[in-house]
Amino acid sequence: MEPFRRIAGTSAPMPIDNVDTDAIIPSKETQSTARTGYGEKLFANWRYLPGTRAPNPDFVLNNPRYAGAQLLVAGRNFGCGSSREAAVWALSQFGVRAVIAESYGAIFRNNCIRNGVLPAVLPIAAVEQVLAELADGAIAPQMAVDLETCTIVSPSGAVFGFQIGSLEREMLMQGADEIELTLMKRPLIEAFRARDQALRPWVYASQEATHAQDH
Repeated sequence: MEPFRRIAGTSAPMPIDNVDTDAIIPSKETQSTARTGYGEKLFANWRYLPGTRAPNPDFVLNNPRYAGAQLLVAGRNFGCGSSREAAVWALSQFGVRAVIAESYGAIFRNNCIRNGVLPAVLPIAAVEQVLAELADGAIAPQMAVDLETCTIVSPSGAVFGFQIGSLEREMLMQGADEIELTLMKRPLIEAFRARDQALRPWVYASQEATHAQDH
């Protein structure tokens, strides 16, 4: 996945609480076994007119003001519902790199981290301020999210700090999951093993004997 450091660009407001994963990617849009092609299916029931692929002019992501949005600002409990990982694939493949909300469904949040999408958390008062700014036609809907400093800059220039776990932050910044992060430390692991084997050869003797028998 693509590393996340700092994203600056258009942000779209979605002031709705409890947006579940079936709204983000409807079940009828998840019939394929492939992990690609989900960007056009994002919010399909809201984004398109019923029974068509014609854009719904009332849906925020079809508004020219928010075209090409890389950031999405939502309400409380975004991504609740089922454990549908395709919901995050749809956001990512549409071009959304970060979601800003007061809270998230737990599984959805974990899926975001492991697919390169930042689920940033702000207090509801800050979220409501940002949503109001994004709806203000006198202010360009441009924002920035910096994972190195853990800050968010609103359209008016207000700066908000957010918190994220150190492992989750490293995964996003490296563009890697837990296994890939471990493999990045292979030289250190092998050096430790070599030192430990020199100090405690008896620990490894049975392992070497088993390996020889297997071959």
